[in-house]
Amino acid sequence: MNANPNPRTRRPLIAANWKMHKTVAEARAFLEAFLPLVRDVQGAEIAIAPPFTALQTVGELLRDTGIALAAQDVFYEPQGAYTGEISPPMLRELGCRYVIVGHSERRQLFREDDALVRRKLEAVFEHGLVPILCVGETLEERRAGRTEAVLERQLRAAVEGLSAEWVGELVVAYEPVWAIGTGETASPQDAEAGAKFLRSWIRELFGAGTAERVRVQYGGSVKPENARELMTENVDGALVGGASLDPQKFAGIVKEAAAAVSIS
Repeated sequence: MNANPNPRTRRPLIAANWKMHKTVAEARAFLEAFLPLVRDVQGAEIAIAPPFTALQTVGELLRDTGIALAAQDVFYEPQGAYTGEISPPMLRELGCRYVIVGHSERRQLFREDDALVRRKLEAVFEHGLVPILCVGETLEERRAGRTEAVLERQLRAAVEGLSAEWVGELVVAYEPVWAIGTGETASPQDAEAGAKFLRSWIRELFGAGTAERVRVQYGGSVKPENARELMTENVDGALVGGASLDPQKFAGIVKEAAAAVSIS
C-alpha cells in the first residue's frame, strides 16, 4: 500500500538509465514495444537515458510523445580539445531535457569527485538543461552510521552557492550504492528517510519554497513489484537501471508509480 495517500504538487519523474546497453536497433525495438504500453499513463513524467550512440534515434522516436530524453553523463566545457567527451550544447541540440550527473558508477569507476560533479551540474544548468544529481552511501558508510553525513557532503558540494531558482529545478536521485544492481532494495522507510533528509537540508539552505519544488527520486533495484510502495511522501519517482531495459518491466514500474501518487 502506498505510504503517502495524499495528493502532491510535485510531478513524479520515472527515468530509465540504460547504462552501456542497447544498440540503435535495440533502442528502436524497445520503444516500438514500450510506447503503446504507456500511452494512457497520467500523473507521472517519463524520461529515457540511452547511451550516447542512440540519443539521436531515441530523441526522434520520442518526439511528440511527452516522454523526455535524458543523457547519462556530460562534460563541463561547451567545446574544446577533450577527446571522447560530450558537451551540454551537443546534448541540447539532440533534444535532451535531463542529464544524469554524479552517478555512483561515475564516482567509483571513473574517480569523479564532488568537485567534478559540481562543475558538470553547473554546466548543465547554464545550458538550459536539468540535472539529475545522484547521491548515495556505500554499504560500509551505511554500517558506520554515516549515511546522512555522506548525503550532506555530496549535496552540499553540488549545490551550495547556486541560485534558489536553479536548485528548485533540480532532480535529486537518492541511490544507496549497496542497492544498485544487487537485487537489494532499500525499504520504503529507508527510501523515505533518505529523501526526507535531502529535502530538509535543501530547505535549510534555500528555503521551504525551493525544497518543495525539488523532486527526489529513489534508485536501486526498482521493479514493478516494489515501485508503488517506494513512492512515499518525499519520494517523487525513480531512477531505474536494470529493469528499464525490458519494455514490459519498465512500463510496469511507470504504471505502478503513477497509480501510487494518484491515490487520494
